[in-house]
Amino acid sequence: MARTNAHDRLRRMEMLAVQLKQDAHCTVKDLARQHGVSARTITRDLSLMRDQGMQIDADRGRGGGVRLDRNWGVGRMNLTYAEAVDLLISIAVAEQMDSPMFLASLGSVRRQLEASFSRNKRDKVNRLKSRILIGVTASTYVQAGASAPPKRVVQALHQAFVDQEQLLLEYQREDGILSQRLIEPHYLLLKYPIWYVVAFDHLTQEPRTFRCDRMHAATRVGTQFKLRPKEDFAPGLLRDDLSM
Repeated sequence: MARTNAHDRLRRMEMLAVQLKQDAHCTVKDLARQHGVSARTITRDLSLMRDQGMQIDADRGRGGGVRLDRNWGVGRMNLTYAEAVDLLISIAVAEQMDSPMFLASLGSVRRQLEASFSRNKRDKVNRLKSRILIGVTASTYVQAGASAPPKRVVQALHQAFVDQEQLLLEYQREDGILSQRLIEPHYLLLKYPIWYVVAFDHLTQEPRTFRCDRMHAATRVGTQFKLRPKEDFAPGLLRDDLSM
């Protein structure tokens, strides 16, 4: 337990350093609420950070804020496993898009990240990457009606995709009608800038493709599914217009 608490504190202090450097005004009360700890815990964290030499300034008086000196670097970046996986997958997407800009160092970054994983974790990441597909750029008609999906929907979809878990959706079809759909998110497809979920739909008992920006709500139901091969979804993946 003590080791876990120490790890949590170190991780929280790393996040605090980043946050204090980026945000113009943070209060101890706000920081405590965001990190799910007491104000006293945050105060102790800040004291430890000062002992480590970080230049943390505090405004006196009610409502006073704390901040890290703008000239202070946050030091070496430490990523959690989940963060490293997300970064690796993002790099893989960028490489598959074959953009000529900003790709010079991505291969080196990817190799360093992969080297930090065990063999089993590298295999898991490679399986995830194989489930992300890159298509042609979305038409101007599709792009005109696109919007960013809610963050809570993205988070639920992300976790369900990684864990191969069924997802309950509130989904808006192209004709505007809302429906409840229970899906298995087998693959993700990017037709830039639109993301689609290539799924098995339990309502129709058939493969279907859903636009992420039409998902109004998403809830993980805790039931896992077995991954189906890409060939099961081939008809939908070959269509030019994947919206529904």
